[in-house]
Amino acid sequence: KVLIEKVLRRCPKVKRIYLLMRPKRGKDSKQRVEDLFASAIFNVVKKMHGNNILDKIQVISGDCSQTNLGISEEDRTLLSEEVEIIYHCAATIRFDEPLKKAVLLNTRGTRSMLELAKGLSKLVLFCYISTAYCHLDKKVLEEKAYSSPVDPHKIIKSCELMDEELVDKVSEKILKGFPNSYAFTKNLSETLVNDAVQKGMPCMILRPSVVIPTWLEPLPGWMDNINGPTGLLIGAGKGVIRTMYCDNNGYADFIPVDICVNAILLASWNYIGLQDRTRIICNLTSSSEWQVTWQEIIDIGKDIITSDVPLNNAVWYPGGSMKRSKLLHHICVILFHMIPAYLLDAIIFLSGNKPVLLRVQDRINKGFEVFEYYANNQWIFKNEHLLYMRPILNPHEKMLYKIDGDGMDIKKYFSDCILAARTYILKETPDTIPQARRHMRMLYWLDIITRIAFYAFVLWFFVSWSGSMKNFAVSVYKFLHHMLILLFSVPYSGLISSSDAIKDTL
Repeated sequence: KVLIEKVLRRCPKVKRIYLLMRPKRGKDSKQRVEDLFASAIFNVVKKMHGNNILDKIQVISGDCSQTNLGISEEDRTLLSEEVEIIYHCAATIRFDEPLKKAVLLNTRGTRSMLELAKGLSKLVLFCYISTAYCHLDKKVLEEKAYSSPVDPHKIIKSCELMDEELVDKVSEKILKGFPNSYAFTKNLSETLVNDAVQKGMPCMILRPSVVIPTWLEPLPGWMDNINGPTGLLIGAGKGVIRTMYCDNNGYADFIPVDICVNAILLASWNYIGLQDRTRIICNLTSSSEWQVTWQEIIDIGKDIITSDVPLNNAVWYPGGSMKRSKLLHHICVILFHMIPAYLLDAIIFLSGNKPVLLRVQDRINKGFEVFEYYANNQWIFKNEHLLYMRPILNPHEKMLYKIDGDGMDIKKYFSDCILAARTYILKETPDTIPQARRHMRMLYWLDIITRIAFYAFVLWFFVSWSGSMKNFAVSVYKFLHHMLILLFSVPYSGLISSSDAIKDTL
């Protein structure tokens, strides 16, 4: 969405943008594109150039998971005569996607797109949007091609021949060395693109890191999903995430989506306009310049959510912490996630409504299974090719296509992200913020009272337990004392006849 919006806003003379889109949830591709342009992200471009600017978009009905992309021959002929640049961004980003589905969409889809590109008479660039996290065995990721551990064509063929159940049974063996199907299939796709480069096709591979909400344009903080740190902050802000298995001093590599899109367009310009063929693989990353630890994200987010931009209907006051011990984390999940979810769902059920919190916690736990791998490992991403492009831009271009983090205020950025998520994802209007603040203050005092009650109970239990243990120890001491007196005062030969005395002692 952000790529399309940027091209329309800054390159309004573009002749046509063909958008490959599949039917989904009972809506055909044309209905889906209408929903797409109803998004707030397109308000600025429509205001700047008028609603007619959207007429430059032409929908091509298809599906990257289908053989030959599911494109009709008529549309294929049209594309072969008109298209000059392909941006292949389509992929399933569900990390827990079944392997067969991920291979057919991510890897076979890329191969089908490359086959389509071969037939384009005007092709000047095929740009594959990969990920910086698809060569996870490389602790230092260079801007160069890496080989895949297996032949992508053989994996595609195997997934085509086997049913999903059989693929799932062997997936652990196939994914050896990869944490999930997403990283694996992106790795294979890069090999396909690199093979096309060797055969003379004009291609680039761009590897964004974790893409997060917009920083500056067209709407600060905008995102259409809750993946990444924004999702964590929303979960914590609602009071349903209170523990994380994570190195609090570690960091992930983030790139705001508007900066990422600027980098994609500048890399394309460097290839096409400047004829630079030496920088065809670019890591679109930021950690070489600035890093934000997980602890900083949580601390900043808590400060924003508890005072400036609270969320509606939070179930508890935001709190909790990150754990380096997996055992401690799992204990806290049971105590502070699952047990409260059971209790609150029981109350919801008894009030005649449908329970939701257990389902929410189940989704959170599945998300954590993916998150934990990345949050507890560290990689270094080289991004010299992105840095190279900065000094060759003039001041006006640097302003229009910003690709650095100069001037970023982290707290303001995350405040914009939470406010935008509140507005565009959670559908919580700004006029509800005062009420949310009052609700948050109530939760604060309820949290304080609960903590006091909990510690008082622990203290009472400890004191009671200590008293019971003291009485038990005294009883044991008296028993042993009587036994010793009995043993030393009665001759050995008389022990057997002393049973009555022992009974009396007991």
